Amino acid sequence: MDTIGVVVNPIAGMGGRVGLKGTDGKLAEARRRGATPRAPDRATEALDALFQRRPDLTVYTAAGEMGADQVRAVGYEPTVVYDPEVNSEGDTTADDTRAAVEAFLERGVDLVLFVGGDGTAVDVAEVLTAYEDESEGENDNESGEESKRTPMLGVPAGVKVYSSVFGVSPTEAGRIAAEFERVEPREVNDIDEAAYREGEVRAELKAVVPVPVAEQLQASKQLASGSVDSLARGFAREVEPGTTYVFGPGSTVGAIESELGIDASPLGVDVWRARSTEETNADGQDGHLLARDASESEILEVLAEPIVIVVSPIGGQGFVFGRGNHQISPAVIDRARDVEIVASDEKLDGLDSLRVDTDDERIDDSLRGWQKVRTGRFTTRLVQIV
Repeated sequence: MDTIGVVVNPIAGMGGRVGLKGTDGKLAEARRRGATPRAPDRATEALDALFQRRPDLTVYTAAGEMGADQVRAVGYEPTVVYDPEVNSEGDTTADDTRAAVEAFLERGVDLVLFVGGDGTAVDVAEVLTAYEDESEGENDNESGEESKRTPMLGVPAGVKVYSSVFGVSPTEAGRIAAEFERVEPREVNDIDEAAYREGEVRAELKAVVPVPVAEQLQASKQLASGSVDSLARGFAREVEPGTTYVFGPGSTVGAIESELGIDASPLGVDVWRARSTEETNADGQDGHLLARDASESEILEVLAEPIVIVVSPIGGQGFVFGRGNHQISPAVIDRARDVEIVASDEKLDGLDSLRVDTDDERIDDSLRGWQKVRTGRFTTRLVQIV
């Protein structure tokens, strides 16, 4: 590989910690809630890993926060091939991403490295596919040879990262971009954010594209899981009086909340405090819901020690933190006494290990190692977080 195109979606992931489960159509609300960009920093992390291994690359990119700023920050002198026309709020759009990728392809780049989430992946894939179709048509008129398909690779920065075109972390994405030797077809998936905010996952296959092959490439998210009823019953029986529980998103944790009589937000984060031994049970409830579908700031506002975080890994990927639960931020994790991981045996059988990607290396390091995962009413398994 001699040339690479780099494009950054500067607003990717801004809706995560403020509880919006995405940024599509919600940027103004995300900013009102105090959201800050995370994509530029993750872009710099990936590009630094790339530069350390391949400082000789020719880098094409878009101006400003769409790539040039981060590319220069790590030591490259990029060739800017697209200058976005920002909207009235000073933001770039999906059209800018597509235009930048088109400019890369016109210059024959060997790889498109993008920073964002599934929506950005769809934008990039659509341009690559359209360009490929056009090139194939031209080849049919000349030599009849099949066109070379330009691969793409994602640096994870979005709230939703369901596709299998991303590195497991920004650093790994940079390493893969520098060292890959072959590619293979991978899926680009996206979900309906409006339905997602209402607790329903509607995933759709958008494209199959060539992606660099590496062990540190995440899989597509699995949407199905086995029964967790016995797991939920066992967990509910062992709830500690007077303890604050931060329940992450997903059906496995949702089953526990249901067992406790909590009006859960299926894909949000809820905070619930178990009734202490001194409290009466006059209302028939085992505890009190302190925050439902909460943002990071709302979680921090109601936390009271002792604190236990309850999460389930994403099927097919194994992420415990950093995919779909950004509200449980490093600041929240720092406050917790324990992190309880729950999953069905079926989900764990499809995983070699678990992963974390919190944007805080100190927190990630503290979570790594062998962890006990509850799989049933009385059963647990040891699984390594890497």
